Amino acid sequence: MRLKDKVVVITGAGAGLGRECALLFAEQGASLVATDIDDERIAATEAAVSEKGGRIVALTADVTSEADARRTVAAAVEGYGKLDVMFCNAGIQVPGYPDVKFEDFTEEQWRRTLDVNVTGVFFGCKHAVPALRANGGGSIVVTSSAVAYASARRLAPYATSKGAVNALVRSLAVDLGEYGIRVNAICPLHGMSTNFLSPADAAVTGLSMEEARGAWDPRKSGMPLKLDRPPTLRDNALAALFLASDDSAYMSGQCIATTDGGVLGGLYLDY
Repeated sequence: MRLKDKVVVITGAGAGLGRECALLFAEQGASLVATDIDDERIAATEAAVSEKGGRIVALTADVTSEADARRTVAAAVEGYGKLDVMFCNAGIQVPGYPDVKFEDFTEEQWRRTLDVNVTGVFFGCKHAVPALRANGGGSIVVTSSAVAYASARRLAPYATSKGAVNALVRSLAVDLGEYGIRVNAICPLHGMSTNFLSPADAAVTGLSMEEARGAWDPRKSGMPLKLDRPPTLRDNALAALFLASDDSAYMSGQCIATTDGGVLGGLYLDY
C-alpha cells in the first residue's frame, strides 16, 4: 500500500478527479480529509470511501476562504494527529465555455477563475506548510492543466490561472525544500471528468469526457499515442498517487503532463 499510514487532504473531492483520488488513495491506505463546496457531493464521496472500508473525514469547505483552509488542515491534525500530503485539487472552468469569446468575459468570471484556481491553491499550501513541517516534511500536489503549456481556444482565464499555478509550484519547491516538503503538479490534458464542463447541478458520472463520448476509436484520436481504450480519471489519479507517495521522494518543482498522449511533444511529421 503506497499511502499506508499517510494522512492526506484532498480539496474538490466531491466529483471527478477529486473523488477518484479519494477512492484510490483510501485503497492505498491513506486516512483522508476530503472537502468540497457542495455538501451533497462530498457526502456522496464520504459514503463511497466508507463503503470500501476507507477512513475519511468529509467537510464542506470553500477553497477561496482562508478560514476554511485553516479549518481543513486543523481537521487532519486534530483527527489523525498529523498531515503528510496536501492535494490542492479544486478548480473551476469559466462558466459558458466554449461559447464565451475573450472580449465577452466579465470581470466577475475572470476574478472568480483566478480566485478558485490560484488563491485557493495559495491558501491550501499556506496552511498546510506548518503541519507538514511539524511532521518532518511531506508532499504538496496540485492539479494544474496542460493548457498551462499549450494554447487552446476560449480558455484564456483558465489557462492564465494554471500558468500561475505552475509558477507557484516551482517557487514553493525552492522555498519549502529545506523543510523536506516537495511540491509538484499534475497537468491533465485528457481523462478529465464530464462534470468539469457541466453545470454545477449535473449528475456525477465518474466518467472521463472521452469515455462518455461512446465507442473509442484510437485512429480518430488526435494523440500520437494509440491505445485501445480512452484516457480515464484513474490515469490522472495514478499520477497524483505517484506524486503523493514516497515513490516520488526526490521529485519537486515538477509540473507533469499526465494524459497528453504525446500531444505536448511538439510538432511532429506524420509520414
